[in-house]
Amino acid sequence: MRVLLVGAGGVGTAVTRIAARRDFLTHMVVADYDLARAEAAVAALGERGARFSARRLDASDQDAVHRLLIDERCDVLLNATDPRFVMSLFQAALDAGAHYLDMAMSLSAPHGSRPYEECGVKLGDEQFTQARRWAEAGRLALVGMGVEPGLSDVFARYAADELFDDIEEIGVRDGANLTVEGYDFAPSFSIWTTIEECLNPPVVYEKDRGWFTTAPFSEPEVFDFPEGIGPVECVNVEHEEVLLIPRWVEARRVTFKYGLGDDFIAKLKTLHELGLDSTASVTVPGEHGPVRVSPRDVVAACLPDPAGLGERMTGKTCAGTWVKGTKDGAPREVYLYHVVDNQWSMREYGSQAVVWQTAVNPVVALELLSTGAWSGKGVLGPEALPPRPFLDLLTEYGSPWGLRDGS
Repeated sequence: MRVLLVGAGGVGTAVTRIAARRDFLTHMVVADYDLARAEAAVAALGERGARFSARRLDASDQDAVHRLLIDERCDVLLNATDPRFVMSLFQAALDAGAHYLDMAMSLSAPHGSRPYEECGVKLGDEQFTQARRWAEAGRLALVGMGVEPGLSDVFARYAADELFDDIEEIGVRDGANLTVEGYDFAPSFSIWTTIEECLNPPVVYEKDRGWFTTAPFSEPEVFDFPEGIGPVECVNVEHEEVLLIPRWVEARRVTFKYGLGDDFIAKLKTLHELGLDSTASVTVPGEHGPVRVSPRDVVAACLPDPAGLGERMTGKTCAGTWVKGTKDGAPREVYLYHVVDNQWSMREYGSQAVVWQTAVNPVVALELLSTGAWSGKGVLGPEALPPRPFLDLLTEYGSPWGLRDGS
């Protein structure tokens, strides 16, 4: 399998380190707007880097992406950029006859007059409108194939297939006890994406109502996370699982809640109140005259790169799916989860826990596609495919998942 990886940031670099240890990969082209970053990702692989090469690529230039896919004879495009570039990469892959994977879907837009009650443009809507074209081309766009969304969706399908006869609620719950020495505010993932998902109206699904929205940070609850992380307050956040799971898994309610903490929420609210979450460019003075810049990009530039925080970070991160329903007529409640200890991921791969946990899942998916254990055409989420091969292979990668049965 020949893969074009677009994006050599923290997650993209972790992808290369994981994929380099697997035999299914014939060649991976690592492409980034910053060529030096792509070259550094390849150089860090040492002797394992023989199947990797670096190229400069502007992810917003659809024609350039198309040409690179053709020139390098790539079977698959793996998108490791932020969601702004989803559609140009998604379209380029289709036009080039390649399969496509991403870890975050096309962007949403709030309802014009009732943003906290009704959905406007939902996450992934732009991609699903092209599902027929992908199916007719005989190509697969596997969307939302990170950890959340991604592994969390696999858990949902596994619960439906093997653990429950009837599901009342599926709730993705994410929490951590990570700390970063020397920083009062240092998000462990892209602040651009964090702002997008945390300040947009969260989406909730109910079978009798469909998809609807609430206010940011609504419905707080304390969730007890496993493996020593403990109780963390979680709140509603916009996330792809709520838009994906109901398409393939029967449940009366689907939610996503993220353990953010009061201090983190307060800082995000301040950014919003000051207009610093905006992606619309503003004019600011520059050394050589006025410069147009997005306030959100300025915030991202002022914060430490999440990929470089590993040496200062301690603790664990947990991604998982809580499911409530019945089995054989009896009530049942489970939490399927995946925990990564930052000390382990740094020692084994040199990648901090959050980006490593995100990166391992698309690599597992690529291997399943290369062997034929997973296959399909059209625009599909992870829950559209059989879960057991994925969970078994994830364990083989040295990162097992867990199940807490609270029945």
